[in-house]
Amino acid sequence: MNHSSAVRHLKHADPKLAAVIERVGPCRFEPRAEGTHFEAVARAIVFQQLSGKAAGTIHKRFHALYGDRAPEPRELLDTLDDDLRAVGLSRQKLGYLRDLAHRVHSGDVPLERIESLGDEEVIAALSRIKGVGRWTAQMFLMFRLGRPDVLPELDLGVQKGIQRAYRKRALPTPKDVLRIGAPWAPWRSVASWYLWRSLENGDGQGG
Repeated sequence: MNHSSAVRHLKHADPKLAAVIERVGPCRFEPRAEGTHFEAVARAIVFQQLSGKAAGTIHKRFHALYGDRAPEPRELLDTLDDDLRAVGLSRQKLGYLRDLAHRVHSGDVPLERIESLGDEEVIAALSRIKGVGRWTAQMFLMFRLGRPDVLPELDLGVQKGIQRAYRKRALPTPKDVLRIGAPWAPWRSVASWYLWRSLENGDGQGG
């Protein structure tokens, strides 16, 4: 991903975002290339609605069932419920993981060729999996496939970042996020990254 082109475009397109970029500094947005797509979606399911530390512990125990590695879909389907529950997975997440494994193993969700699909096609395919909604699919697009123009309009961090940068009294709605972020195309993933980092920096100054 060409960070310099992205930053140049974003600064030119939006003065308020330009101020955020100046405060945050160089862009370090990079997708995660290690592991498989199946592993990435399974990890997202395990980490849902848990603190990073608790989720990390469960995820490590989950991999320990398979010799400290991610399972293949068939292996996960063959694992007993009791063994999966013993590592700390809720009944609901166990169901989500089984649905993921079944859909990938059957070819219903074509993870092996998902790079060839457009952004909305990827979202539609992943959203067929129980427990995987639009937000999780957008995170996959950004951080797994490295797609440059994803704007997760449902993300609270993106909403808060816009609220601060634009000095808004209330959180912007998803529709507001898409409207405000329209000029950032085709680099809305990078803009989102900057909005997240601006919150880490305690940036509440506005542009």
